[in-house]
Amino acid sequence: MDVSRRGLLAAGAGVAGGLGIGGGSASAAPGVSGPRLRTGFERLVDSGYALLAGQKVGMVTNPTGVTRDVRHIVDVMHADERVDLRAVFGPEHGFRGTAQAGGSEGKTEDPATKLPVYDTYLKSGQPLADIFTESGVDTIVFDIQDVGARFYTYIWTLYDCMEAAQLAGKRFVVLDRPNPVTGRNAYGPILDRKFASFVGRREIAQAHGMTVTELARLFNGEYLEHPVDLETVLMSGWKRRDFYDASGLPWVPPSPNMPTPDTALVYSGTCMFEGTLLSEGRGTTRPFELLGAEGIDARWAAAANELALPGVHFREAYFAPTFSKFQGKTIGGVQIHVDDREAFEPVRTGIGLLVTAKKSWKDFGWRPDNAIDRLTGSTRVRTMVDAGASTDEIVGAWQEELAAFRAVRRTYLTYK
Repeated sequence: MDVSRRGLLAAGAGVAGGLGIGGGSASAAPGVSGPRLRTGFERLVDSGYALLAGQKVGMVTNPTGVTRDVRHIVDVMHADERVDLRAVFGPEHGFRGTAQAGGSEGKTEDPATKLPVYDTYLKSGQPLADIFTESGVDTIVFDIQDVGARFYTYIWTLYDCMEAAQLAGKRFVVLDRPNPVTGRNAYGPILDRKFASFVGRREIAQAHGMTVTELARLFNGEYLEHPVDLETVLMSGWKRRDFYDASGLPWVPPSPNMPTPDTALVYSGTCMFEGTLLSEGRGTTRPFELLGAEGIDARWAAAANELALPGVHFREAYFAPTFSKFQGKTIGGVQIHVDDREAFEPVRTGIGLLVTAKKSWKDFGWRPDNAIDRLTGSTRVRTMVDAGASTDEIVGAWQEELAAFRAVRRTYLTYK
């Protein structure tokens, strides 16, 4: 970024260091201590959209791209004469969020703005670069709420779009939003590149503990063969220890089965159950907090509680999913109750639940496509659970690679 542009942003946002970190002068939101958080989009607006001046702009976003008063940023930008917004690019679930898991909305015209909406889902490399070229934009802006887990596909939409933008010769701007489960540290196994897929392109931790601007910098600095022309607009007023409720921002479900920040809190651990024959709670009001299958009884909750995992207890639960696994059938299992989110370790908890499910339910098994290997990033979790390893043994097996990732990660952290 050139000095004059940085100066414009600093003057407009009222934050020391332009797009860097500063105290800010905004008042605190009700019930939130310290300076009021300003998202990347809010700071971009404060600057008068300085980064986008003279550019034909395309937005990569979804229903989470909203203002504090829950107006969609595409609607806001389209109505603002300071922005030349030309196109929208939708990820999994679509721009307006109408598609379920594993689906998208296709190429459409947005009824509200009449802008063309291009489908990016499962597109990468030159085919995605061709879409960017077809759109006629100069700068691509990314603004989507992440939930902090490696297998949440929006961060790989970010990666794919960065790579494609470089191929198409486009600028790329990332607007930051909070990691809802904090950015204190990274946890869990690191992806083995042999198991790369759209639920994990590159070698990051299962719970990465980063924001999307930090991930973008990591991708650009470590993994993209040819770095893209990247700009990032940081938040002000966010600290690494903050959970989502400290932000004062409204929660918009990033996907149909991520209804609350409580879901995000457990997701990096319990999403591993997508790779098993058990229900991960899809089709209930508590996806990823309810887990179960036919034939499971109180023994699973009892075995899980005996592990004395930090910050969590398990309740015997019975439920009937309205779709997905065991649709319409009453099944037994557990509900996860996090009682100390500071101490809670979601990936360790997920491993503990896998270990105890295998011991408690005679029909325990994995999906035949070995989805668990793609979710966890290698064969290790599956083979160690099958071999009867303990929770501590499995978690201990990835500590060396996790330490190496944490060292790389620290280079790209931008918030205190």
